[in-house]
Amino acid sequence: MLALKDSELQTLIETALAEDVPYYDLASEAIFQGQTGTVDLIAKQEGVLCGLPIFQAVFTYLQEDSQFDSFIQEGERIEKGQVILSIQAKATTLLTGERVALNYLQRLSGIATATRRFVDALEGSNIKLMDTRKTTPGFRNLEKYAVRVGGGYNHRHGLSDLIMLKDNHIGAAGSITAAVQAVREVDPFIHKIEVETENLDMVKEAVACGVDIIMLDNMDHDQMAEAIAYINGRAIIEGSGNMTADTVSRIKDLDLDYISSGSITHSAGILDLSMKNFRVN
Repeated sequence: MLALKDSELQTLIETALAEDVPYYDLASEAIFQGQTGTVDLIAKQEGVLCGLPIFQAVFTYLQEDSQFDSFIQEGERIEKGQVILSIQAKATTLLTGERVALNYLQRLSGIATATRRFVDALEGSNIKLMDTRKTTPGFRNLEKYAVRVGGGYNHRHGLSDLIMLKDNHIGAAGSITAAVQAVREVDPFIHKIEVETENLDMVKEAVACGVDIIMLDNMDHDQMAEAIAYINGRAIIEGSGNMTADTVSRIKDLDLDYISSGSITHSAGILDLSMKNFRVN
């Protein structure tokens, strides 16, 4: 489900349209005089479709009675050349909303596709893929939605969801133990605590503190294996640091609970989609 209220969705669409169409669509308004048209949404490369609700909402915002004939559903794999849906509306509606609608759909489909590729690379293991906070400002809910559509899981949505102690926190506090004690004084039981570790000594200290989640950050295979054996079920284990779909097969044999990767959002790119075969009815 697209995790946006109707008002939030409308604000996103209004902002994007105000940027792209400050006054009106000069070319379309001049050429079309109230004519209706039909256009097809076509895949120009294979991937995972994501973002249909907001794609359609752009045209519905411009014209409430816009009609959609869908052939592919949200989250399904698409092949190059497939017709995903057809839209019928005023010609000006179709051409005015085209770029904004495609920008949303291509971006979210790109993230869902990158996520699915990563998930496929993990097939055969029990490791779950999580995203990070490395998202486009203002688009986090949409991009994390795309990760879920692609088969991944969401890490914290923001700093208020989880106490996560990273290198800067630990360095400022002086140690993992001191950092954990400090946050427990402020938040003794409401939120889980995750600690980022870089070596076995840090892992041992985190275990001794009784934290909920231990991140093994930028460790090689043998280091992670040793850390996992030491933790021995006493905390949830997350692997992180330069994880990609091309390299993750090297750690599939490890008993990790999760791995996290920023690449599925910040480096996903777009899925190439196009509105073609425009015809005036």
